[in-house]
Amino acid sequence: MAASSAKSLPTVGFISVCQQSDRSVVGGYLVLNAAGRPVEFHCTAPVRPSRAQEILYGPTLKTFLHGEQIAKTLAGKAACDPLFLCTDSEAVLALRNVDDTPIVLMADDSDIRTAASAADSRRIDGPHSGPPRPAALVWFTLGQQKAAVLSTHAGDRETIQQRWRAKVEGLDLREPFARIREALEEAQKTAAR
Repeated sequence: MAASSAKSLPTVGFISVCQQSDRSVVGGYLVLNAAGRPVEFHCTAPVRPSRAQEILYGPTLKTFLHGEQIAKTLAGKAACDPLFLCTDSEAVLALRNVDDTPIVLMADDSDIRTAASAADSRRIDGPHSGPPRPAALVWFTLGQQKAAVLSTHAGDRETIQQRWRAKVEGLDLREPFARIREALEEAQKTAAR
């Protein structure tokens, strides 16, 4: 009976994509209930883009591979529908362009510095000079943490804030990424044996 009540709690999904030492990437998807307990975990096998993909996709390879391929595959495996998705990788936000579930970047200080630097560069260089810039983000505070959504899906900000306050306000939205990274490392060790 306790297990069924745990499954009925609202859930939040966490997606992370990690670079491996051999230039491959691996993704992990952890779904937690409002109590912070795991409901589901999925991971991918390591994926290494071919040289042809690197050439053809150019600067869009990371958002395609991380967001539209790995994250989409992981989210598609889930048995439950989370209130929203969280990621620690800006490239994973590209998932929102191919999926209806709101997704938010849970930022750390380096994400904020990178975004500020990119914004300064756009102001100095103009919008059309140089290589393609990262997607425009809408920054906001979610609890005590900095967060961002794609500007093309700016309405996700309000949706995520409302769902977070109403259902999962006590859930730490940064901590689960450490669990995902550790689980991926363990899965890689197990596969190597």
